[in-house]
Amino acid sequence: MIRVVLADDQRLVRAGFRSILEDEDDIEVAGEAGDGDQAVAACRELRPDVVLMDVRMPGTDGLEAARRITADPRLDGVKVVILTTFDLDDYVYSALRAGASGFLLKDTDPDELLHAVRVAHRGDALITPSVTRRLIAEFAGRVRAPGPAPVLNVLTAREREVMELVAAGLTNDEIAARLVLSPATAKTHVSRILTKLDARDRSQLVVLAYESGMVRPGWFGG
Repeated sequence: MIRVVLADDQRLVRAGFRSILEDEDDIEVAGEAGDGDQAVAACRELRPDVVLMDVRMPGTDGLEAARRITADPRLDGVKVVILTTFDLDDYVYSALRAGASGFLLKDTDPDELLHAVRVAHRGDALITPSVTRRLIAEFAGRVRAPGPAPVLNVLTAREREVMELVAAGLTNDEIAARLVLSPATAKTHVSRILTKLDARDRSQLVVLAYESGMVRPGWFGG
């Protein structure tokens, strides 16, 4: 069972998400929060698998709440998915840097919402890879010029190839097809990279890949 906390200051939004999620046999809504402070408190009390976190909330916003959750070692297994709209695209890169596992558009279809929760739970890929690729590439171009990243020296040549494809938003199956590997082998490579770089999840690998200069905005062709 995937346990979810809904964090949004609008009750109608939370009610809509709850209705969709609780129709599924493998998902339950463990709790709700109306602001960032409540979201952090709910995570500490309930230890959910996934938090759907709105960006704009009164008091502590979603980005700060995400930072607190991902910085708390007791909440290491909690995945934060930031809820955003196209007019809030500027938040996306900041959200990933804050430790969020991905993001989801608030007007998404129910099937996409369910898919996002399941994907975030298993840590298999960023949310909506095609959109993630475009947005991260756009906003990564706004950060300072990357400097040397000796931490990446621990990676083998194959692991660097895999990390580049993770940065492009590819799933394990897509990486396997691209590099002519089995999906299990691709998954093993990703797991080893996460361990070597002490990264929380794939989204942190994406941020590190851009900020280290391993990949450049637009390098993958959108």
